[in-house]
Amino acid sequence: DDDQSTYTDAAMRVGASRWAAEPVFAPATTGLHVVTQAGQPGETCVLLLDGRHGADHPLARRCTFGTVWTASARVNANSSALALAVQPLATWRELWMFRATKDGWMLQVLPPSTEASGVGYVEFAGWVPGTGQVLAAREVRDPARNNRPARTYELLDGQTLATQKTADAPSSLRAFNRFQDPAWKRVTVSLR
Repeated sequence: DDDQSTYTDAAMRVGASRWAAEPVFAPATTGLHVVTQAGQPGETCVLLLDGRHGADHPLARRCTFGTVWTASARVNANSSALALAVQPLATWRELWMFRATKDGWMLQVLPPSTEASGVGYVEFAGWVPGTGQVLAAREVRDPARNNRPARTYELLDGQTLATQKTADAPSSLRAFNRFQDPAWKRVTVSLR
């Protein structure tokens, strides 16, 4: 019990950078995918590509000074959205969501928390077929709870990334029971 806070803090730090332990495979070259290229000094630029759009004319381009975990990229069934893990700080990982709109591709960034506490992550956990909804797991030190850790499992609106439902265990959300991504379940630290 005395070490629970230290254990949780270590788990959140691992959660923020766990993609560093995953193998990086060569990206697909026909379907929706991301590649990176150097930008300004210190920057990494993410290019969203498909079979008809190469690096010279990407669907979308966004640069960051963070670490882009290309192995984390997950595409929905109809190739209209792609989720990507980006780590701007050593203990902070965001979820980037590229989404097709009538005006082209747009990017939304979902941080672990709107109250920056320095330690936390939010991660893609699955697509809900036919709804456009996204499953996510989030763990942060919550300033509203005296900086105690808060771990939630969420059903997000795929258009706005607004939380529609939240629970403290994935089994409490029906969508998690049915549609959680097997790769997420295999590697996440949020299920400890």
